Amino acid sequence: MHRRRRTALSVSAALAAAPLLAACGSQPHPGAAAVVGKDRITVAALQTQVKDVREAQNKSPQAADLIRNSNNLSGMKLGSMIFDRVLARAASDAGAKVTRKDIQDARAQLVKQAGSEQRLQQVYLQQNGVAPGQIDQALQEQVTASKLADKLGASLGTPQGQSAVLQAMMKTSKAMGVDVNPRYGVWDAKKSQLGAYKTPWITQVTKEPAAQSAETGA
Repeated sequence: MHRRRRTALSVSAALAAAPLLAACGSQPHPGAAAVVGKDRITVAALQTQVKDVREAQNKSPQAADLIRNSNNLSGMKLGSMIFDRVLARAASDAGAKVTRKDIQDARAQLVKQAGSEQRLQQVYLQQNGVAPGQIDQALQEQVTASKLADKLGASLGTPQGQSAVLQAMMKTSKAMGVDVNPRYGVWDAKKSQLGAYKTPWITQVTKEPAAQSAETGA
């Protein structure tokens, strides 16, 4: 996918058994890839996300390139899963609500811009590592971020709006507490990202996409 102008568009092998999650001062969480507040993100749930993407990539004519360019897919997916949870809490605290119709409307707009549902799926898979069945969740993130920015008096399509969302998420992230299994890296509350993984819509408002999307990030 061409990069998203974010109001719009934004495994092979099974992972080895994960060690206990034990961040500083926290209790170990067997079988968890991360713990966000009281919400455990299990290794099994992360593996399912990664597996769905790899299966979709393997069906593509560009399979080799897609897999090679997403060699840290587990980290990307986990970063996105953590981001989604922190964003959802920040939006809830701010009174920003997202309905199913919001997601349906955003998807319909993207399909129109992309030219077809098939092309939309190709774009998400190629550029964001998002499997067809994960598109609605990616849109949930975009729409939630947009509504949160609105509540904060800014637009997500501007650096100011993105900064406001990240500031709100930083406070929420610290309040909730995010423990990450060391094998996957460390959550950066200030940047709202896991290690080097960067949420696609952040700082990309000036880039022209093939289609738009409304973000994130495992």
